[in-house]
Amino acid sequence: MNNLKISSIKSIFLSRLDTLELLIDFGSKHFESDPESLLDKRLVSDMLPFGTQVVFTCNQPHNFSLWCEGKSPSNIDPDIKTISDAKEIIYHVKNTLSIESSYFENSKFEEITTLELGGDIYLELSGTEYLDDFLIPNFYFHLVTAYDILRMSGVEVGKHQYMRHLASKIQQRKA
Repeated sequence: MNNLKISSIKSIFLSRLDTLELLIDFGSKHFESDPESLLDKRLVSDMLPFGTQVVFTCNQPHNFSLWCEGKSPSNIDPDIKTISDAKEIIYHVKNTLSIESSYFENSKFEEITTLELGGDIYLELSGTEYLDDFLIPNFYFHLVTAYDILRMSGVEVGKHQYMRHLASKIQQRKA
């Protein structure tokens, strides 16, 4: 894995966590009389609520950082009670995100990683598969689900907020 991809992964995680924080702000304003109610909103009854989607989004960069350091995954407790808790989790993950190129010497991405899925089931993936096929898809799944919960709940957010990481690159053609 080259240094460019490693810095790109970190940039992706950080910028999308900024987006998640912005989405929480929009949701809090929409539910200003009871902002904590946002945490319990769901798309459908058998899906996890907004607060859990926030935590599961954060778990991906959090656990990737631990993996980079040679540590076991340690999921964040999904039972958050307040918007402040949700924002604190994002803040903590962003400020402890440790993805340095030195972690990837000695073919770290070729090593097999075992992911416990609960009970007696697990996955064995190469480091590349862990990042490309597990972490990144799960990261976006939970981020998009949080976005969708807001939209379904009547919060006025759109692609402009979701794709805010591209805002500095927008240009206008001169006549």
